[in-house]
Amino acid sequence: MDYLDAKIAALYDLANPVGEDARFYLSLAGQQPCSVLDLGCGTGTLCCALAKRGHRVTGVDPAAAMLAVARTKPDSKHVEWVESSAQSYRSSQRFDLVTMSGHVFQVLLSDADALAGLDTMRRHLNHRGRVIFDTRNPCINWAAEWEARSRTLPGAQIVETLRITSADAEFISFETSYRLPDTTLITSSTLRFPSRQHFENLIERSGLVVHHVFGNWDSSPFDSASSREIIFVAGTKQQDS
Repeated sequence: MDYLDAKIAALYDLANPVGEDARFYLSLAGQQPCSVLDLGCGTGTLCCALAKRGHRVTGVDPAAAMLAVARTKPDSKHVEWVESSAQSYRSSQRFDLVTMSGHVFQVLLSDADALAGLDTMRRHLNHRGRVIFDTRNPCINWAAEWEARSRTLPGAQIVETLRITSADAEFISFETSYRLPDTTLITSSTLRFPSRQHFENLIERSGLVVHHVFGNWDSSPFDSASSREIIFVAGTKQQDS
């Protein structure tokens, strides 16, 4: 997505208000302070909420414009912000929890990039730590749901319209336009929709082990026909030894 553009980045929180997914990630972090690495942190909403609860947080995102928004938020001074892709991030730190929320994993469009992201997660995970990330269930007809979707963003005179430009079994490309009173901004995106089985194969190849697969933010089990989400909780192989 074109979140390198500061004008687009400034609209992100209006288009993506805090929802059940953020509360899910906060609950899994727990009440006791722990170290958290948030890959693809965007405008830092989850990072700042974690920091407010006393967690030690590092937020990583490749878009400087998104990180600029993140640094303006309450509790942002308690977060370490790093401009980097998930695939290339490296640190000597090890974390109790590594997250990739907001369907960010779907912007990794090849197996090579997905494996590189999973490798980053494994490299930076404490021995007893957990990896948590989410993706959309490809069994849902997302292209049909999204085609020509139009809405007015809450609290603003901005109309968001989405137009599908291509769709196949695994990829959906679309344009999103934001009509403001004085201009229109357009961003292009492509998302990948791998199956649960494909993800589990990639996770195994990365050296991680799947512990749980949820189908919704209430931690209900994944159902291939009806669940909208595929939420993976994984850890290192040493945890099972």
